[in-house]
Amino acid sequence: MVVRRFSRDWFAGYADQSLGENRAELEILDPAGKVLHLGWEQVKWVCYVRELPTPSSDSSNPERLVQKRFAVRPRTAGVWLRMTLNDGEELEGLAANDASLVNGAGLLLTPPDTRSNTQRIYVPRQAIQALEVVSLIGAAARKRTEKVEQPELFAEREPGV
Repeated sequence: MVVRRFSRDWFAGYADQSLGENRAELEILDPAGKVLHLGWEQVKWVCYVRELPTPSSDSSNPERLVQKRFAVRPRTAGVWLRMTLNDGEELEGLAANDASLVNGAGLLLTPPDTRSNTQRIYVPRQAIQALEVVSLIGAAARKRTEKVEQPELFAEREPGV
C-alpha cells in the first residue's frame, strides 16, 4: 500500500487488515522492516496498490493515480461520491451502498481507473472537507418470472354473519 500525507510525502509498505477501525494512528511496516506510526490527521489517503513502488519508479506519483474523476458514469453498483479533501484536491470514487458510508473511521473507494496501479483508496474522515453524492448506481435489474396468482387466505364473509 502507498500512504500519501498532506505534506505531499508518501510511504510504501504493509498495514494491518483492520485499517482505520477506531485506532489513533496508522501503523505501517515498510519494505525494510521498519515500523512507522502516522496520526490519521496527517494521512490524505491510503492506496491499495498492485505493486509497491521501487526506488527507480516515479517518486512524485507512486500510486500512479492519474485519473481522479470518472469520465463517464460508472457501470458497477455502488454510491458515486465526489469529495474535496482538506488540501483542496478533488477525488471521485465508488463506495459500497452500506452502513460504512455513515459509520466507521473512513471511506473505502474504488477509483475511477481500475486498470491503474491503485485498486482501492481508503480516505480517513478527517481528510474530507466536503462530500457530495453524485449518483446511486443500482445493480442490474432482475428479470421477473411469471406472475403467480396468490390463493385467497380468508373466505369472504356474508354480511350479517
